[in-house]
Amino acid sequence: MSNVTNLNQFRKTKARAEKRAKADENAVKFGRTKAQKALEKAQAEKAKRDLDGKSTT
Repeated sequence: MSNVTNLNQFRKTKARAEKRAKADENAVKFGRTKAQKALEKAQAEKAKRDLDGKSTT
């Protein structure tokens, strides 16, 4: 006898796999490492401090 396959479970598993593949693809395309995020944040804060220090109001 063959095994019984639950089609709903099969469909959900397939959808999860496709979603995971798309997420991995986007992570490669758009993702940044934690170090890159920290560097950009530090640069933005330094630029803001420099700009605030130069303002003459």
